[in-house]
Amino acid sequence: MDERIILTSDNGEELVCYVLEETRVAGCNYVLVADAADGDGECYILKDVSEESSPEAVYEIVEDEREQQYLARIFEELLEDVDIR
Repeated sequence: MDERIILTSDNGEELVCYVLEETRVAGCNYVLVADAADGDGECYILKDVSEESSPEAVYEIVEDEREQQYLARIFEELLEDVDIR
């Protein structure tokens, strides 16, 4: 995928992330992104928290450890050649 998501912190700093995979679990959309286009980079699991009627997605980083572990296993299965740690 060549799709990018720009995350903006509370203080206005931007982080460009590259979408590696998307999935839907229990009615919620999740996206696995990396801060590097190729090679090793920091990975983040994002949850779409926008309203269904919203024209743009609003993402938050998944911070709950149990939810992260569960989703990491799903993304590892979807990507097969990626080890998420």
